[in-house]
Amino acid sequence: VLWSLTLAVFSIFGAMRTGSYMTYILMTKGLKQSVCDQSFYNGPVSKFWAYAFVLSKAPELGDTLFIVLRKQKLIFLHWYHHITVLLYSWYSYKDMVAGGGWFMTMNYLVHAVMYSYYALRAAGFKVSRKFAMFITLTQIT
Repeated sequence: VLWSLTLAVFSIFGAMRTGSYMTYILMTKGLKQSVCDQSFYNGPVSKFWAYAFVLSKAPELGDTLFIVLRKQKLIFLHWYHHITVLLYSWYSYKDMVAGGGWFMTMNYLVHAVMYSYYALRAAGFKVSRKFAMFITLTQIT
């Protein structure tokens, strides 16, 4: 429960901070600027949350470790998602890829929902199977 709850809270704050910055850029400078500019990596708050995002990809591999230790089935989508997001995140941060702000915001948001779901399940709450399918759908889109 603690693992998922910690990642949920971290992701919620990350989504709020990056989302508010990206919304500000979108509203004040337009869509093109929000997608095609690297300013996300330079603002003091957004720079911190971009760095935290990149660093968080390594601990998120703990999910994979837990699956293996519990001797559960490790599906292709799980490890593919973790490896590709980890590599793309490191690459895009290093090269300050334009559009990275939206990528980070969306990933933070999906992870906020996903880890909240995991925390609820680990705490013994019943959550709809359809909701789990919705989370998987958001991860692959």
